Amino acid sequence: MHTPTHRTEIPALTDDTVRLSMIGQVLRGRWRTLVVLALLGALVGAGSSLILSPGYRTTSNVLLQGPREADELLTQAEVATSSVVLDRAAAVLGRGSGADLRDQVSTTVAQGNVITIAATDDSAEHAQQVADQVAQEFVKYSTQVLASTGDAAVKVAQERRETLRQQVAQTNQRITELTAKVSDGTTSVETVQLRTELAALRSSIEQAMSTLNATDTTSGGLGSMVVMGAAQRPTSAAAPTLPQLALGGAALFFVFGLLGHLFAARTDRRLRDEQEIGAALGGPVLATVDIADEADPEAERSLRAKLLGDDKPWNIRRIDVTPDEIDGDVHYRRLVSRLPQRRLLVLVADGDHAARTAATRIAELAGRRYTVVTVAPARPVVEDQSAEGVLVVLGLGTRTAWELVGVAEACADAGLAVAGAALIRPVRPTRPPKPVKQAGKDREALAGTP
Repeated sequence: MHTPTHRTEIPALTDDTVRLSMIGQVLRGRWRTLVVLALLGALVGAGSSLILSPGYRTTSNVLLQGPREADELLTQAEVATSSVVLDRAAAVLGRGSGADLRDQVSTTVAQGNVITIAATDDSAEHAQQVADQVAQEFVKYSTQVLASTGDAAVKVAQERRETLRQQVAQTNQRITELTAKVSDGTTSVETVQLRTELAALRSSIEQAMSTLNATDTTSGGLGSMVVMGAAQRPTSAAAPTLPQLALGGAALFFVFGLLGHLFAARTDRRLRDEQEIGAALGGPVLATVDIADEADPEAERSLRAKLLGDDKPWNIRRIDVTPDEIDGDVHYRRLVSRLPQRRLLVLVADGDHAARTAATRIAELAGRRYTVVTVAPARPVVEDQSAEGVLVVLGLGTRTAWELVGVAEACADAGLAVAGAALIRPVRPTRPPKPVKQAGKDREALAGTP
């Protein structure tokens, strides 16, 4: 026990920045809570795998031959997931309708005029079958569409190309006639220029004919599509898998629990300073008593205590002392000797097990002059008015300033003055160090000593 002139060594976590030491205090004081949160997060992640985990995934590639525009490739990708293609694939696979495959099939456009069809399913075999069948039905449907709708366009294009060939042939014949006329044996500057221009014109017409023939050849293969091999059977499920989601959920809940404790410490307004506690109560702090940290038997029977363990504030540092340093009776007698020799109420807040134990011991040492009274910290009411004062016993860091002000007002309403306060600080007894064994020569010397 020490006099109120000394300040407590407990750090004010609400005024400090978050440090590694605070994280260590959370891990030591609330490790059971964090473990329970991690297990809960693992269960949530495992449950979410039913929705988020895609299962097995594989792809099938379809090559579109000939020059293609970007918009045309995007259109063909949408055709691959159309209801007609999916209905045909579902009918062949015996999977109901295309709506059952709509969420399992997706398409993307790759480089080189390649459309990639991705399929997912609960089993690797089914995913492979879906990808292959959709690719085959896509090629069949696109070929049929081009064959049915492209006949008229092809005929018109062929007629236009034939007309163009005739015009080119007539122009070429005319160039030949003009060349024969200028080649009559006379040579002049004008005839030489004319022959040069006619030769250049003939070369341009021949290049145009070559381009026209090449266009005619490739236009016949614009509708060609080829499936680039069968889809590979996947050997493992696609990410995110159930173990990944469970591990991610556990880590996420663990981090949230840790951040929640740190945020609670930053917003904690419970007083830990003797001067602030005395100012809130309107009376001096007579002493700070160290008692052995013991669990509340009633709290231990609760489900929360059984699951989470220690229910005491984690941000109050436990001090390790030897059992010889804890002598409660001596501390309590010194405290009683400082109190006025008149009838007092020993006021304890409900739920403060350490303060209630200390108040009971103080009342036993003082005899009939002291009466222990328990009040609710949220709405304290003091009914016994036969006493001449009040001694408030509370644990360090257990009450806020407003709660202590409410206790002081309740005492004033009952016509009682606060004689003082006794603060209870829990300490953790440790085993005393074992004595060091002496050497053999020392033992012999002691043995030979008279």
